[in-house]
Amino acid sequence: MEHIIHLSKDKKLKKIIDLQQPYVLQHRKNVYLHLCYSIMSQQLSTKVADVFHRRFIDLYGGKEPTAQQISETEFVTLRGIGLSNAKANYVLNVSRFFIGEKITDSSLHKMSNEEVIKRLTQIKGVGQWTVEMVLMFTLGREDVFALDDLGIQQAICKLYKIDAEDKKAMKEKMLAVSKKWSPYRTYACRYLWGWKDNNPEPKEAKSKKEKKK
Repeated sequence: MEHIIHLSKDKKLKKIIDLQQPYVLQHRKNVYLHLCYSIMSQQLSTKVADVFHRRFIDLYGGKEPTAQQISETEFVTLRGIGLSNAKANYVLNVSRFFIGEKITDSSLHKMSNEEVIKRLTQIKGVGQWTVEMVLMFTLGREDVFALDDLGIQQAICKLYKIDAEDKKAMKEKMLAVSKKWSPYRTYACRYLWGWKDNNPEPKEAKSKKEKKK
């Protein structure tokens, strides 16, 4: 796969890519819905987020709702599945924005990453990180770098031995490291997340420890 060949030029990244299955980007329909999911998932584990997704879908008979159906859902109903006041409002904001601005999947696919971020962060409750997740996992964009994602920060700092104390300096170093990954930075982020979640050690680090025994 082309992205693996390119990213493997970075020897440190190659070590963690070799530990994982090749990642394939997906294109999903109903961007408004995945934007709602992203909002619901914020600051939650994947397991807990999945529970909220199921509860949300159950409100609509187990089927994915249209933006119109979501916009007509009572605030108290959304609160009733466990969403906070803020998240319930933000979900309604998303559906109403997509309807009011007549935003479609096809119109978003025609925009650049920067244009999508600028457009969707107009919605109250939708920040750049949320839109970056949609760019990666819904629109299937290959070259998105989630600079402000805590997991990415932790993984890069660990893998490249970057000091995380000075946040500004840390981000500058992260950007410098990530430049060589372009135009496949989304894949790089995915492998970094996978490595952090499973927490295996790069082969070189493991072999050094074994030699010390």
